[in-house]
Amino acid sequence: MTATLMSSQTTAIRWADIIEYSQTGAKRKILLKDGSCQYVLVSLAAGMDIAEHTAGRNATVNVIEGQGVLTLESKEIVLESGVFAFVPANARHAIKAMTNIAFLLTLSEQIADSKH
Repeated sequence: MTATLMSSQTTAIRWADIIEYSQTGAKRKILLKDGSCQYVLVSLAAGMDIAEHTAGRNATVNVIEGQGVLTLESKEIVLESGVFAFVPANARHAIKAMTNIAFLLTLSEQIADSKH
């Protein structure tokens, strides 16, 4: 079981206090989980990647620092500080770190299509 870094009583954390890089792959720290979302700090050392995969949940990538490339369904999206990207459930995606990169990954339930 992986411990979370925050609880419903914790109101804030500082990225500089918790971002760490591993030279052998991605480092993941679960910040908080609730019934429908999971918030994970992911850090990836320069030159490392997260191989192409799919996930059954929607995800967002909110870049905190560094640079990389998100390949989403064969389209390349440049990742850099301040970029927010949406990855739909079941979409093929991968991430390559050009420099050390850290981002907040939020996993949520799949949004049902609605016709308004």
